Amino acid sequence: MTNRNPPRRSPSSLTLAAVAALMTAAPAPIKAAPIPQPQRDGTPTDAACRAFGFTLTPPAPPRPPVVRRPPPPVAVPIGPTQKQDRVEYSGPPVIVPGPPPPPAPPAPMRPAVIATTPDGRTTVEGVVVSGSRIGPQTPGGQIPPASATTERYPDATPNPVKRTAEQPVSTFSIDVDTAAYANVRRFLDQGQTPPRDAVRVEEMVNYFDYGYARPTSAARPFAVTTAVTASPWAPGRQIVHVGLQGYELPVSQRRPLNLTFLVDVSGSMSSPDKMELAKQSMNLIIDRLRPQDRVAVAYYAEGAGTTLPPTPGTEKLKLRCAVASLRTAGGTAGATGMTNAYDQAQASFGRDKVNRILMFTDGDFNVGVTDDKRLEDYVADRRKTGVYLSVYGFGRGNYQDARMQAIAQAGNGTAAYVDDLNEARRLFGPRFDKGAFPIADDVKIQVEFNPARVAEWRLIGYETRLLNEEDFNNDAVDAGEVGSGASVTALYEVTPVGGPTQISERRYPDNRITTGGGDPNGEIGFIQVRYKQPGAARSELMQQVLANPAASRVSAQPPEATRWAIAVAAFAQKLRGDPWMANDYGWTDVLDQAQGARGDDPYGDRAEFVQLVRAAQTLPERREP
Repeated sequence: MTNRNPPRRSPSSLTLAAVAALMTAAPAPIKAAPIPQPQRDGTPTDAACRAFGFTLTPPAPPRPPVVRRPPPPVAVPIGPTQKQDRVEYSGPPVIVPGPPPPPAPPAPMRPAVIATTPDGRTTVEGVVVSGSRIGPQTPGGQIPPASATTERYPDATPNPVKRTAEQPVSTFSIDVDTAAYANVRRFLDQGQTPPRDAVRVEEMVNYFDYGYARPTSAARPFAVTTAVTASPWAPGRQIVHVGLQGYELPVSQRRPLNLTFLVDVSGSMSSPDKMELAKQSMNLIIDRLRPQDRVAVAYYAEGAGTTLPPTPGTEKLKLRCAVASLRTAGGTAGATGMTNAYDQAQASFGRDKVNRILMFTDGDFNVGVTDDKRLEDYVADRRKTGVYLSVYGFGRGNYQDARMQAIAQAGNGTAAYVDDLNEARRLFGPRFDKGAFPIADDVKIQVEFNPARVAEWRLIGYETRLLNEEDFNNDAVDAGEVGSGASVTALYEVTPVGGPTQISERRYPDNRITTGGGDPNGEIGFIQVRYKQPGAARSELMQQVLANPAASRVSAQPPEATRWAIAVAAFAQKLRGDPWMANDYGWTDVLDQAQGARGDDPYGDRAEFVQLVRAAQTLPERREP
């Protein structure tokens, strides 16, 4: 008989079998916990920046030591004493006094009383002061002391009128800087007349886009536009308008950026219109970085250091944290800071890159080398390595414009002034490419006037950019740099032959005035542009005739670009008090000229300019030296 039931296993045998099965089975894979990676971009908070080693919240100041005071005396009832308990009198007990109470907080200062006298002078608390020496009111409503207002500007005596028969050639380095416009706007917004040398006509004019015809090839990177029209402030004279439009590089041709932020973190940068605005500016640049770009963050105060070595443009949050961690204190060793910044730029240098230092400062150097000429020479020497230097100015009261202009020109860079966040957006938004990606180095312009057609001429502005005639063909002489899509505008005021000349006739006139070169019926001048391709040692030459046929009358309605440039130039010359402006050409005339040439104004720049003219119209005449 067959046993249908299987043999029963003991519990111990089941356990052994189970253990054997477990030992022969393949082990289950163990998943490793993911390692948290820092964010690539975002808001630089304390928590986010700690992952990169940056501390945003400064350490709390040490607490004062606790001073323990003796307990107050306790009054107890005095009972009768016994003779055996009495002791000899030894004087009053010595009481150790506690620390004095803290001083009372000072009373809040009232705002200074500012007024204008009937003769146009400004008073503070009844004391007559110089209009431009009144600094901005602080958040507490107080006027900074006069000693804090130490702004310096380069001397720019207006260009003289020249007789064409003797000096027919004008040569200058181009200038695409716009610092003067934003700085003048700052003064006018504060109800102050800007210092005369703060008004550089060419920087005022070049602030605007004129819609010039564009070149189509990087091989010939400039297109020249010219116009001749009647001078609105000098009957019988003419304005010659020369516009130079640069080639705009396609995105695919824009080289990698090797940038170094050089940030002044000295005590003079502590106000919100300086350090905080500089941080916002740097973040606008970080927004535009590409993966192939690199940025280092360096700083200087009493000494110099590096907050972040060259870092890829993909690490935006890390860069933002480095910027956010900057704090102000101490003196200003600008020269030491520049040396360190050049070292950082060299660490990621490449001939196929745009190697540039961007300096954010008020220009106030007071530690180490502070001589402008020595700083200029040092930057010019380092320019030869292929690292250029641009300067962005901030603040008021001690703004050192003269130093920053000298450094930027020597460094083949641009100089700009950032008066508010809107100007920061303008400089470091899409227009940042016009300064970041160069299309030509050492760009010079030379205009030769025909003495058969032009008796006199003067260049309006560019006083700090003049070159000798022989410098034009000398490739060793430095000149300005032009970035992608940038434009340059120059204006001349000329007196035609037979017109109202400003230089008296001589007893023995030069007979060349009737036999000038070129076509006497159409050619009034000859324009030459000399430039180098980025990184090249030899220059290239462009030439173009400046014509205005003698048989045709000067147009009473020149192109809109010419009319607008003339309006801005008139405004700047009046602010400066230039001697060549007619006394009867007033602010209303400037306003009418601007209103008639506003045209398409997508960003409101021209509308803002009209408001600046109106503001200048209400200011008292400058009375101080």
